[in-house]
Amino acid sequence: MAEPLTARAGAPAGLRWRLAWPLTVGHALVAPAGALMLLLLFGPLAVVAALSLSDYQFGADTLAYVGLDNYRALAGDRVFWKSLSNTALYSLAVVPCSAGLGLLAALGIHGLRRGQALYRAALFLPVMATLIAMAIVWEFMLHPNFGLVNLWLKALGGTPRAWLQDESLALWVLAVIGVWQGFGFNMVLFSAGLLGIPRALYEAAEVDGVPAGWARFRLVTWPMLAPVTLFVLVISAIKSFQVFDTVHVLTKGGPNKATEVLVYTLYAEGFEFFRSGHAAAVTMVFLAIVLLITVIKTRWLDKRVHYA
Repeated sequence: MAEPLTARAGAPAGLRWRLAWPLTVGHALVAPAGALMLLLLFGPLAVVAALSLSDYQFGADTLAYVGLDNYRALAGDRVFWKSLSNTALYSLAVVPCSAGLGLLAALGIHGLRRGQALYRAALFLPVMATLIAMAIVWEFMLHPNFGLVNLWLKALGGTPRAWLQDESLALWVLAVIGVWQGFGFNMVLFSAGLLGIPRALYEAAEVDGVPAGWARFRLVTWPMLAPVTLFVLVISAIKSFQVFDTVHVLTKGGPNKATEVLVYTLYAEGFEFFRSGHAAAVTMVFLAIVLLITVIKTRWLDKRVHYA
């Protein structure tokens, strides 16, 4: 590789300064914004990591270094493991269902000759709505006595249920709400991916005798949607691990911790029990899990994705 002009022995000092000057000024101009970004991104993370190694309680004037005691306490905390398993079950239900329904909705709308924009807007409404407000609506719909769901179920000859008070049902009801709220966003992403597939590929498949329907979807559409699918799965997994609004409004983690999730455990430890050090340890575990999921999904699925 050619040696930079500024490093050549024969280059005049003035020329070396003039060539290096734009780079120096550029770094100087970018430095304040870069430092501010680093401070805003990594500063809070560093503070949380430090708090997780202390016995700090919210509002206290002092704190003491306790090392890994908070993490050891988490390892023996039944509520923490319950919330972790609930979060995993919630994600396993929400991620594939919201991605699958989003893909089916995108395919159905893409095949329409008219009204595509209307249907996309209608299915995207749950994404735009405030989730807390929608959670209150769901609370009325799922009411055991006068909720619309039980009224419809009774009209069809079924047995009304206490959907949010039943330990065996509450978490799955929240998962249904999560799918309802998230699949519209996935539908928009898949719709954009479908619009980006070259028409020539379908024409080539038709010339090669590939029948319309499942075979053409498997050989043309699905491989071309691989990058979008990877993005949808990663984003859906992260969002599902961040679930909090519906749990806080509808169940408060109950009944009997059946809907306790990691973010709600973090909130309860920090702002109800004021154990900020313990809450910081939960936060670090939560961030580590989200990072691990993202890395695994990206590394494993990226090898099966074709971007060209």
